[in-house]
Amino acid sequence: MARKRRTPEEASIDPSTQEMLVLAEGLGLGTAFTRADDMAACPIGSDGMCCKICSMGPCRITKENQTGVCGATIDTIQARNLIRAISAGAAAHSDHGRDMAFTLKAVANGETEGYVIRDVAKLRTLAAGYDIPIEDRSPNEIANELADLYISQFGQQFGHVITTERAPEKRQKLWEKVGVTPRGVDREVVEALHRTHIGVDQDAEHILHHAVRMAIGDGWGGSLIATDISDILFGTPAPVLGQANLGVLKEDYVNVVVHGHEPTLSEMIVAASQMPDMIEYAKAAGAKGINLSGICCTANEILMRQGIPAAGNFLQQELAILTGAVEAMVVDVQCIMQALVNLADNFHTEIITTSHKAKIKGATHMQFDEHKAITIAKDILRHAIDNFKNREKVQIPDHRTDLVPGFSHEYINYMLGGSYRSSFRPLNDAVMSGRIRGIAAIVGCNNPRSQHDHLFAYITKELLKQDVLIVETGCSSIACAKEGLLLGEAGLDQVGPGLREICETIGIPPVLHMGSCVDNARILTVLTQVVEEGGLGDDIDQVPAVGLAPEWMSEKALSIGTYCMASGAYVIFGGSSPVEGSDRVPESLLVGQFMIDGWEELYGGKMEFIPDPDETIKATLEHIDKKRADLGLPEYDPNRFGKSGDARMLELEKLPLAERRESIYGAVAV
Repeated sequence: MARKRRTPEEASIDPSTQEMLVLAEGLGLGTAFTRADDMAACPIGSDGMCCKICSMGPCRITKENQTGVCGATIDTIQARNLIRAISAGAAAHSDHGRDMAFTLKAVANGETEGYVIRDVAKLRTLAAGYDIPIEDRSPNEIANELADLYISQFGQQFGHVITTERAPEKRQKLWEKVGVTPRGVDREVVEALHRTHIGVDQDAEHILHHAVRMAIGDGWGGSLIATDISDILFGTPAPVLGQANLGVLKEDYVNVVVHGHEPTLSEMIVAASQMPDMIEYAKAAGAKGINLSGICCTANEILMRQGIPAAGNFLQQELAILTGAVEAMVVDVQCIMQALVNLADNFHTEIITTSHKAKIKGATHMQFDEHKAITIAKDILRHAIDNFKNREKVQIPDHRTDLVPGFSHEYINYMLGGSYRSSFRPLNDAVMSGRIRGIAAIVGCNNPRSQHDHLFAYITKELLKQDVLIVETGCSSIACAKEGLLLGEAGLDQVGPGLREICETIGIPPVLHMGSCVDNARILTVLTQVVEEGGLGDDIDQVPAVGLAPEWMSEKALSIGTYCMASGAYVIFGGSSPVEGSDRVPESLLVGQFMIDGWEELYGGKMEFIPDPDETIKATLEHIDKKRADLGLPEYDPNRFGKSGDARMLELEKLPLAERRESIYGAVAV
């Protein structure tokens, strides 16, 4: 019996997505949405109760007290499956960091084309923090030594990953005491795979102990390094005006969509697309010029630095091709669907792979090389421009939304205190007074098994009403941008009274865009600065803050959640748990419960899977309020705020002069 497919409205809350799904249905073409409807998730595999690490299996544990052929119990099997997923996620983001370090080294030695060091101040600050001499040295000399230091963190075998020293001091001591300080980024990933080979580590808690060490090496190691170097080479983000959604595509321009995660390629395509010779080449082909946009985290990288529009998030990659307006989709690594090539066969769009790590059968491969970056970027653009003549029918949804991205932790520090007294003090004071109830970091991917963008938008809007300041990265930030939540004026009618005062006073949106998924390291840095500023405890686990990944789907999300938990955060995932309990196998509850209770006892953070969004919101607010109470802060009361600042002045302007004076100064003054 065929499974029932969702209507476009049931599949997504985004009108442009709905329009493209109607088009796809009319053309008889499948998308991730229809494939998810047609493909039932395996209930045994999705709960982590299937072991396939040797050829004696696969072993499916579906009965009480059942074991695998080797005798492996359900908790061992689930722990192995989980750490292998975390391992892949940590490897993906950390390998990105390694490549960035190689690029920095090549730039410092003058071996690349098109790259320059754009943020010398951040380069000097970071280098000085690692005791690298900076006085009387050129930026290239400093960058060369910093690159060597960063590269060494991946392969070193002893000691500790040096970037973990940027965590709060108390947290570093806790990691050392518990024994989870990462020795080297790669060593921890390799050891995770060794431990999960047949016949090695067979104690679930011990397996998960190493999962934490490996994830810390990702978040406070590889990912942090990736963010650092991206800022050094391409500039530390500051607010710019951008747009998001499929409506950013232009019918009379050559549309090139960059998709993936690594900014080394996309930044060069941005630079090449703005060169006069390339613009003239496009005009000679009959177009008005080149229109560049992004999908997924590549979109966030160029959006927050260059203001290049985002065509959409993860589940919109196929829909961009359905418009018939995309000459080339240029991809590198991570979150790229193999289905793109077959779908593109129905249109003129060319899928161009560029990484030596990632090819797709049927795609055009144009190998990217940082040493010839501009030359290759121009070749890619010419390839796309030459394809413009092959266009047929075009249907671009007329939906796009303005947004203000680019809130790096450096800019947040500046915006709160100015050039000469930059400080997190105003943020801490706002939390301590109760104007800001707490902070929520909403991150992660889209998942076609849930309604596209709904969980991001719904949870964000409900928390904003409760005066919770939101920071977002990755696909979640694009989802909320499309809802208009990344603009300053959004705070006037969709935000609680205390948070509204803060947004109006500083001039910020209630949702701060902090970058791509790898930039979750920025959130850790913000929390560390909050701790160091004082008044909200002496470690991250005391801050009234929660991390949420409502629509997660990738292994990277599990690594992110684990290193945030190890840093002291309460992390809530939506959807189903990869270590779900079972009525038939009650002992399978052990691993999931350890992630909540055992990890909280060790690290002050925990990781939980809550599929219901209202329960997620409830758990978030309860956790924030508990942390406020533990710190001795006043109980949250929205009635204490909201009658000051810009909103109050707007109200007063509507009153007659006499009433206005009385309202401001009181009856006696009048």
